Amino acid sequence: MSSIHRRHFLKQTGLGAGGLILGAPAIVRGQNLNSRLNVAAIGVGGKGDSDIRETAAAGATIVGLCDVDSRMLDKKAAQHPDARKYVDFRQMLKEMGDSIDAVTISTPDHLHGIAAKMAMDMGKHVFCQKPLTQTVFEARELSRLAKEKKLATQMGNQGSAGDGLRRAVEVIQSGIIGKPLELHVWSNRPIWPQGIDRPKGEDPIPKELDWNLWLGPAQLRPYLNEVYHPFKWRGWSDFGTGALGDMACHTVNMPFRALKLGYPTAVECEMASRIFPETYPLTSRIRFEFPEREGLPPLKFWWYDGAPSKENAPMRPYPDIVKDVVNLRGKLPISGCLIIGEKGQLFSPDDYGATFFLKLEGEEKFVHGDKHEAVTPIAQSIPRSPGHYKEWIEMIKGGAPAYSNFEIAGYLTEIILLGCVALRVGEGVNMQWDGPNMRSPNCPEAARFVKRDARNGW
Repeated sequence: MSSIHRRHFLKQTGLGAGGLILGAPAIVRGQNLNSRLNVAAIGVGGKGDSDIRETAAAGATIVGLCDVDSRMLDKKAAQHPDARKYVDFRQMLKEMGDSIDAVTISTPDHLHGIAAKMAMDMGKHVFCQKPLTQTVFEARELSRLAKEKKLATQMGNQGSAGDGLRRAVEVIQSGIIGKPLELHVWSNRPIWPQGIDRPKGEDPIPKELDWNLWLGPAQLRPYLNEVYHPFKWRGWSDFGTGALGDMACHTVNMPFRALKLGYPTAVECEMASRIFPETYPLTSRIRFEFPEREGLPPLKFWWYDGAPSKENAPMRPYPDIVKDVVNLRGKLPISGCLIIGEKGQLFSPDDYGATFFLKLEGEEKFVHGDKHEAVTPIAQSIPRSPGHYKEWIEMIKGGAPAYSNFEIAGYLTEIILLGCVALRVGEGVNMQWDGPNMRSPNCPEAARFVKRDARNGW
């Protein structure tokens, strides 16, 4: 993006060291701001269970519950007997209308964008699980809607609320490690089936499951027991976003902010295990190239994934890159984030960025960030959080913008999903990227993965 547009973005989203100054959200239903908010939940199993619990604990009243699996729906409804039950979120939103202020979305990835857009078009505030969307186009659209309608939004990468993550951003932006040159992030995912072909055959659809609604915008396919639902969907390209979508919204969250990453200029899947037509590979290494930005030099970011096991050697940074990390722990942690600067390195072994270690030029080993003498004088410049869900509720009531609101989360999601696009266009393809226009000038086949070809009716 242009330097002028980028400066405006950083100012508006608080990615820099300054505060958060987004416009205030729309006031809900003209009610007293101290009254409880009415929230409807789309997806109540898995992460939906905790999203509903935490949203209620933050001060909301759960008035609607929606899930395509009646087993999950009935279990959650027993905890909220006054909430209305639905199978189709579209019906819930239309029927409940003005009686709800906000929604939580905790479905498989392929439904995030569609459910969020419908709710936001109706003026509803939205909390949506990560990744924000399954496609780059959807992420851009939700960012636009959040800004245009001044809605309170939050993506479910809960590490955003942690003091440790915010402190790491402050430390890096203080210049203590010098200008950042490289970023290496690795994950122990996948921990679900992928790197496989679609099994043949068909099984009877359980009476408790609405398979048509579960598929949503994805093309029709036969139901198979224990293949897609529950929580075996993440490795399928029609429904999930693989290891990147599952964990990069967490592990890349801190460096994305600290390093002021904008749109990359190129993305390439450098290496991968066998790539199947419908699932993501078991392990891969992806390179993102970022240009000069806000006085920072060009930077390369490598993403590595793969579950550690004897059967599948996961891709990881070369030993000379992480030798000091290995010395810190005696072995390479199963996941981590390493930022290499001109004058030092910062390492976080925590998926959520809750802790970090620092090793400056001339030092022999990493030292915990809380104990490193160079960290103490660095001033706090980012407000601390009352809680990931609480800050969303407070934003709805006119408070400060949530730290992972959609204008920020959409940007992060776009970057991450470009890794998924790179996987699908193929190993060794240097995909040049025009971020503002969401297109690759040298790889036209990327276009079909940037925007969904939805099934009729969706």
